[in-house]
Amino acid sequence: MTSLSRRATLATLALPALARAQAYPSRPVRVIVPFPPGNMSDLIARVLTEEMQTRHNVQIIVDNRAGATGAIGVQAVARAEPDGHTLLLTSNSPVVVNPAVTPNLPFDVTTDLVSMSLMGWTGFLIVVPPDLPANNLSELVALMRANPGRYIAANPGMGTAGHLTTEMFSRLTRVPLEQVPYRGSAQALLDLSVGRVHFMIDAMTSATPQVLGGRIKALAVIARNRSPILPNVPAMPESGVPEVANFESLAWAGLMGPAGTPPAVTLWWNEKINLLLADPAFIRRLAQQNVEAAPPGGPERLADLLRGDLARWQRLVREAQHHHGLTPLRTPASPAKAAHPAAARRPAGPAPSRHRFPGRRRTASPRPRPAPASRPAPSSRSAARRRPSACR
Repeated sequence: MTSLSRRATLATLALPALARAQAYPSRPVRVIVPFPPGNMSDLIARVLTEEMQTRHNVQIIVDNRAGATGAIGVQAVARAEPDGHTLLLTSNSPVVVNPAVTPNLPFDVTTDLVSMSLMGWTGFLIVVPPDLPANNLSELVALMRANPGRYIAANPGMGTAGHLTTEMFSRLTRVPLEQVPYRGSAQALLDLSVGRVHFMIDAMTSATPQVLGGRIKALAVIARNRSPILPNVPAMPESGVPEVANFESLAWAGLMGPAGTPPAVTLWWNEKINLLLADPAFIRRLAQQNVEAAPPGGPERLADLLRGDLARWQRLVREAQHHHGLTPLRTPASPAKAAHPAAARRPAGPAPSRHRFPGRRRTASPRPRPAPASRPAPSSRSAARRRPSACR
């Protein structure tokens, strides 16, 4: 066979794959978000849906598959047909933090998923009820130290970045915090606003609207510098608590697909998203959701970030368990029973006011309260002392 005929044969064999790539997508693309609506990855998915429809006439169906700290949604994508029509838009909690603290998940994020593009990131806020008698982080820590066991922390789910960041804060400040997990941030922030829980570390995407609306108050942003989103909220070095002066935490979000997705499809999405990430209008739309857009980059950037963060969290959790006598994380109370976590602490007699802050006079509750639930068991302290270097 001559060289010319060989080239003709190879070109003929390549035509079906080329045709498939040119025809992609051939139907609506289902983007699974492993959290309820309102999470950072959900907000980004909604913006992406509108932009892809407007710019490329690509229809995206956002499918919120919440549960098991995102494991249900991740597993659905890992088991999907790798044709590019079922994708995952997730924050780092389900693919980095949860695998680091939860053994025997039904998937391996390093082999069952393929990275497409890093989308953006956001910071974390320390937030409390609006009438908690502490107006800065130093006052909050002093209040908690003076009343050990009185204050309950909410988190958006066991094994999330919010959960482990709260554990890290508790360890660094030596303030025991009993955590109650919720199924996402929305209900947790609602309970925080009325004083059913007293403390939460949550991503700026979900907490900032509540802060701006006056329903909760922010005492600090967990970063070394103030955020342009909330420039009046102090950063950790100016919090007045030396133990957390260098404490940082960040949540990122990215687009992924099931392993075996054709490279042409991965590059198709990476190219389209890079065009968005370079567009000032798209950057502004993410900023309106309290998300900072990532600079354009290749799929390997997200893959490297995932692998590096996963290894780091695994190491830090392992060190915390071995060197500090900690046991693996366990659920202190089921999320379904977490609506009134402080009920177990109430004494018999008339119902107290909705905020159980020490030193406050108790009055009759304006509405009936549910029967006391069993006291939640304290969660273990299995967190790292600093955030991954990739998040700095």
